[in-house]
Amino acid sequence: PRGAGAVAALFGVVLRGATYVPLDPEYPVERLQFMIDDCAPRAVITTDDTRVRYDGPLVDIGRAPAAPGTPDLRPVDCDPTLPVYIIYTSGSTGWPKGVALGHRCIDTMAEWQASHSPRPDLRTAQFAPLNFDVSFQEILGTLCGGGTLAVMPEELRREPARLLRWLAEHRVERLFLPFVALQMLAVTARPETLAELSLVEVNTAGEQVVCSEDIRAMFARLPGCRLVNHYGQSESAMVTSHILGPDPYAWPHLPPVGVPLPGCELLIDPENPEDPHIGELLVTGHPLSEGYLGRPELTAERYVTIPTSPAGHTRAFRTGDLVELTDDGVRFLSRVDSQTKIRGIRVDLLEVDAQLLADPDIAAAATVMVTTGAGHAVLRAAVVPREGCAGPAEADALERLRKVLPDASIPASVTVLPELPRTPSGKIDRDAVATLISEDRSRRRRERGRRA
Repeated sequence: PRGAGAVAALFGVVLRGATYVPLDPEYPVERLQFMIDDCAPRAVITTDDTRVRYDGPLVDIGRAPAAPGTPDLRPVDCDPTLPVYIIYTSGSTGWPKGVALGHRCIDTMAEWQASHSPRPDLRTAQFAPLNFDVSFQEILGTLCGGGTLAVMPEELRREPARLLRWLAEHRVERLFLPFVALQMLAVTARPETLAELSLVEVNTAGEQVVCSEDIRAMFARLPGCRLVNHYGQSESAMVTSHILGPDPYAWPHLPPVGVPLPGCELLIDPENPEDPHIGELLVTGHPLSEGYLGRPELTAERYVTIPTSPAGHTRAFRTGDLVELTDDGVRFLSRVDSQTKIRGIRVDLLEVDAQLLADPDIAAAATVMVTTGAGHAVLRAAVVPREGCAGPAEADALERLRKVLPDASIPASVTVLPELPRTPSGKIDRDAVATLISEDRSRRRRERGRRA
């Protein structure tokens, strides 16, 4: 769990040149067990009794005896390509996949953050879950720059009014937030509350930023605070940055994600050769991870070798993001594959489908991301029952998913359909699925209205 113990454990592992694998104790037991079996750690550091089977050393950081003498905090020399951490992300097989980032990636991020922040020693809130890669920016980027880390209580992540009070009380100067959390903060903020804040920098990443009127109004009342839009994926860490100008009312509705960091190069695989500025984004250079843990075929599929000259070549990661190159840098357009982001956390729609299909009464399943009337991104799922079956009750289907998937991957609803619409090529037409789900929900609302 988050806290000083987790930060100390992270630093201890990294300084010794080992690999840190964050495991969220709130995850379902089956998912945690898969991760431990997959990465085969030398030891598990925890604060209480672990809920999973593990035969190796189990270190309770709250009860571990202090080592005698002064601890040796000098970092050891290690190969910069060796993994500094492994983050597990959604996978299309129904189970997560481990992404291994090298020590070099963290070095690049920490050096850039120290040199491009208003001050390297900013007091920074630790907001992100520890199994989300932004937490490494918060923790390592702050402490390596001589800053102070303020570890936020977990419950404040979903209580913006209390979060604002906490930020003021702890004089937090730098904040990292996914867009949804930033928008919630802006909607909640009052002028008198904003006047008490010490913020000088807010960083956002994880999904497309929308400069709403609430966000513009909040930053207009924080004249000494800048908004920075980042882009990156678990496979490539942070690769671009864009600082929005001093006048919030001059910001574009959909700001770009910016220009690449030093040591990183961005390439475009155009959909249309006649328009080379729009296409799938490929990332090369220092931020690139070494690939997926124990998944050589998947690594070869997403990490490709591309020619750079008649005699040269380079390794690149296919992000799955459709982007446009503009004068201001990269502008995000959409996803080109099955992955999306919910509350800033990556979700693979095919992973949700795979878990739905684990029910023997379900013949087909499709999960879609839709935007509500309030502008929030949510997941909705459609299932087709097997012949002779009525299909699962929505509550039962959702309860089963909660046992194997993290919260961000749980659909807001499950709709039973007679069949799933398909494209001419035979693929599931997810746009049409979203339409059918919407029509079914509208029909049920009308029926409830008539019964009332």
